[in-house]
Amino acid sequence: MNKHSTLTAFLAQLPEFVFDYIGVAYRGESINTQIGYSIDIKIFFNFLREKKFKDVESNSDFTIEHMEQVTIRDFNAFMLYLKDYKTQYILPSGNICTRTHHNDSAGINRKLSGVRGLFSYLYKNDYISQNVTDKLDFKKLHQKMKRPLSAFDTVNLINVIYEGEKIFSGRDLAEYRIKKQRDIALFTTYLGTGCRVSELVNLDINDVDFETSSFIVTRKGGDEQEIFMPVQVENEMFKYMTEREKAQNVKDEKALFLNRSGKRLTAQGVELALKKYCAAAGITDPDKCKPHALRRTFACNMIADGVDIKMVAELMGHKNIEVTHRYYTQYAVEKRREIMRKFSITGENRND
Repeated sequence: MNKHSTLTAFLAQLPEFVFDYIGVAYRGESINTQIGYSIDIKIFFNFLREKKFKDVESNSDFTIEHMEQVTIRDFNAFMLYLKDYKTQYILPSGNICTRTHHNDSAGINRKLSGVRGLFSYLYKNDYISQNVTDKLDFKKLHQKMKRPLSAFDTVNLINVIYEGEKIFSGRDLAEYRIKKQRDIALFTTYLGTGCRVSELVNLDINDVDFETSSFIVTRKGGDEQEIFMPVQVENEMFKYMTEREKAQNVKDEKALFLNRSGKRLTAQGVELALKKYCAAAGITDPDKCKPHALRRTFACNMIADGVDIKMVAELMGHKNIEVTHRYYTQYAVEKRREIMRKFSITGENRND
C-alpha cells in the first residue's frame, strides 16, 4: 500500500470533517505531514473517548456537536495526558500488546498544533460557534540553536561531492559514480537556492526552464514560486538533465531527481546521501548533517552578503518574516564571534 492509500484508509477511520480539514489545510504538504497530523487528531479523539465521551464507540462517530462541547479544560487535561499515555493494538498472533508513549514539550506542542488547526478550521468555516483553542497556551521550549555550515564545512562538503573518486572506494565508489552528477546538481541547487527538501524531490523535468534560468516549486500551502538559478546551479542542472535523458531504467518519466531504481528520489534518500557526504567531509554535528542545514546555510549566506531580510524571506518562501529573523539571529552569532575574536583588551589595535 502506497502512502496515498495509507492516508485515505487512515482518514476513513475519522469523521468526514477531519478529512475535509486535512485536504484543505495541508494541501501542498507532503503525504508524511498529512499522515502525521491525522495521527495527532486520532490521539485527541482517543483521549476524548476515554475521558469525556465514553458513549462514542469509534472515532468516526464524532460529530460537530461533540466538538462544540470540548472546553479549554479538556485541552489542559489532554496536555497532561500526552506526557504519558498508552495504546493497545493486536499482534498478528492475536495477542493484545500495550505500548506506552512519552512526549516532551516539543512532542506535546506538535500534537496540539494539529488539533488546534482543526478547531480553527471548524470555527472559520462556521461549523462551531467558538474556538476554545485561542485560549490554549503551548509548552515553552528551550531550543538549542542550530548552526549553518561554516565556510570551511561548505567547501569540504562540496569537494567531497565533486571529487568523490579520490575519497570513496569499493562499493561506495561504484555507488558514488552512478549518482555523482545527480548529487552535484541536487546539493548545489540546495545550497544555491535554499529550497526545502520536499520542494526539490517533487520537482518534475518540465518544471525546469533554461531559457529563464529558473524552475517552479510548490511552496507550503500549495502556492507556486519561480526560483532563479545561480550560474553554477544552472550549469550542473543542465549536465544532470542531459545525463538523465540517457538513463535506461527510468520508471518515473516526470520526476527530475531519480534514485537508483529509476523512481522519484525521496526526502529520506536525500538525507542518507547527505549524511554519507558529511561523514566523508569530517562534519560530525548531527544538525549539520540534515538537509535543512543547507537551507539554513543559504539564508545565513544571503544575510551575510547584505541581502535585505524581506528579500531573503521571499527567496525562502517564508510567509512570516519572523521565521526569517531566526536565520538573522544565527548570522549575528557568527558576527559577534568574529568581532570578539578581533577585540584587544589592551586597545593596541585601536587608533587613538
